[in-house]
Amino acid sequence: MEFFDSHAHLDDEKFNEDREEIIEQIKKSGVTKLVSAGYSLEGSKMAQDLSNNYDFIYSTCGISPNDIPQNEEELWNMLEEIKEIAQLNKKNVAIGEIGLDYYWNQNNKELQKMAFFKQIELANELKLPIVIHTREAVMDTIQILKEHIVEQKGVFHCCPLNRELVKEALKLGFYISFAGPITFKNSKNADEIINMVPDDKILIETDSPYLSPEPFRGKRNDSRNVIYIAQKIADVKQMKLEDIAKITYQNAEKIFNINQKETL
Repeated sequence: MEFFDSHAHLDDEKFNEDREEIIEQIKKSGVTKLVSAGYSLEGSKMAQDLSNNYDFIYSTCGISPNDIPQNEEELWNMLEEIKEIAQLNKKNVAIGEIGLDYYWNQNNKELQKMAFFKQIELANELKLPIVIHTREAVMDTIQILKEHIVEQKGVFHCCPLNRELVKEALKLGFYISFAGPITFKNSKNADEIINMVPDDKILIETDSPYLSPEPFRGKRNDSRNVIYIAQKIADVKQMKLEDIAKITYQNAEKIFNINQKETL
């Protein structure tokens, strides 16, 4: 049984002391593909390095709403570098993570929106999907996606368990990726939201080193734990774990345009 962790942050400093060891353990565990997602300029650069150093790792590059600079000029300079990164690395599979976050930042909403749709334009130019981060910004996120068509679609990563968001995201053709929070005992609407997502639009991720699933909540997360997200989905949909692993693997390969016949 093979798993595809569609969103991890192997560049994070929490892995600095044992990154190589953890990566080897991940591959041995049955996670045979994963995406190391960029969210800042430096993080995006490191994600590219990881994808070039390990055959089963892919990468994304982008500036998240929590990492954008506070002025437009600096933002333009960052986006030029992101464009260069995406063009130079064939294993860069998306622009992201990008989006809106009004939980941590409410004073720069207009700049967040500008960074979001400018990176959508970049993704369209490069014919890449996007990876979306949204937190407490559902309506603005959906509005931007309706006004700025994403040609290659993309993924709502660690998708908030919000009915309206999932409904509109699916209408727009996006994939829904679930992470550790669906396993939390106090998670609201998890079963309902999981059942809203058709099999051909569902992905699994860890968002590691964050959001460890039960029974590891509160500890450092890594891609080996993606099996717990898959198991939760299998339980809710009353399917075999093997089937969820296969479905989410194929979906990740499809949205990220990774050759399914590729031998690693």
